Amino acid sequence: MSDTTPQAPTAAHGPRDLPTVDITGWTCPTPLRETPRVVMGHGGGGALSAELVQQIFAPAFGGELLAQLGDSAVFALGGQRLAFSTDSYVVRPLFFPGGSIGDLAVNGTVNDLAMSGARAAYLSCGFILEEGVEMPVVAGVADAMGAAARAAGVEVATGDTKVVEAGHGDGIYLNTAGIGVVPPGVDLRPQRVVPGDVVIVSGPIGLHGVAIMSVREGLEFGVEIESDCAALGGLVQTMLAVTPDLHVLRDPTRGGLAAALNEIATASATGVVIDERAVPVPPAVANACAILGLDPMYVANEGKLVAFVPREHADAVLDAMRAHPLGAGAAVIGEAVAAHPGMVVARTPLGGTRVVDLPLGEQLPRIC
Repeated sequence: MSDTTPQAPTAAHGPRDLPTVDITGWTCPTPLRETPRVVMGHGGGGALSAELVQQIFAPAFGGELLAQLGDSAVFALGGQRLAFSTDSYVVRPLFFPGGSIGDLAVNGTVNDLAMSGARAAYLSCGFILEEGVEMPVVAGVADAMGAAARAAGVEVATGDTKVVEAGHGDGIYLNTAGIGVVPPGVDLRPQRVVPGDVVIVSGPIGLHGVAIMSVREGLEFGVEIESDCAALGGLVQTMLAVTPDLHVLRDPTRGGLAAALNEIATASATGVVIDERAVPVPPAVANACAILGLDPMYVANEGKLVAFVPREHADAVLDAMRAHPLGAGAAVIGEAVAAHPGMVVARTPLGGTRVVDLPLGEQLPRIC
């Protein structure tokens, strides 16, 4: 791609020079029609993000692989099935309890590949540095990336560096892309979900988002909450060793567990029913969310996955997950059903039910 930076509108290069886009053809729901400019919610992994992808990016780029809208694209090349993924990281602050932007960049891309069943092999890395950022900070992020890559068994094979003027960035932004090999017989995608599938989450949710918020806002909850940032490739391979017939995996990052479940329900045209009491929420996260008026279901995670598993394999997969350090807190939280296709419903502790919607934007921006 060209390194040319788009110019801000000026008298000589103003709004009249921007391309004309006909929004009347966009389909419902239509939050983009009410937001003619980009807002923070467009990067939050919720309904606004989905509209941005479906109404602008997908039509512009086209292609069958992109239309899958998975965590990574899976394709055949040279006699192997490969998975390919990319992600960008703009977390603030750069360092937080349990990790840093460097750990996130490696683990996030490794996890996106793992959700396709792939063994991650190589990563690329792009550093966008703001003029004036201290060199020890850059070195600290690079060291964290290197350590995370070695721990995940991947190699950072190529990269790039750009610098923007002071005041035009936020210290460091990162972009990573990754490629991995998908084993034979593995086919993880939401279209394989069927009624009766068991929904399993790999451990306590909400830790990453609350950890970021506590540092960013200087909040104290009586106990330090650490991010769950981790590479999930080993856990996924442990699950696949039980059976390659897992139906779909997702890592519930932006938009949290609620967004991941909604995406799967929509893509599979099945309903999902979960038991709120079965969802593992650490007391510290529950207390923090209660104080701040947040729902843990929508808070980001960076070291958890949700799996839809055929019922006949669910017990064995759950046992294998619990035997792995990153799945010790795994729990069955619900099932896929034929009723209310495309909708996620939660049974509440009081015996009622509620709809778990796809979030519009994001409760906590800049968390990855």
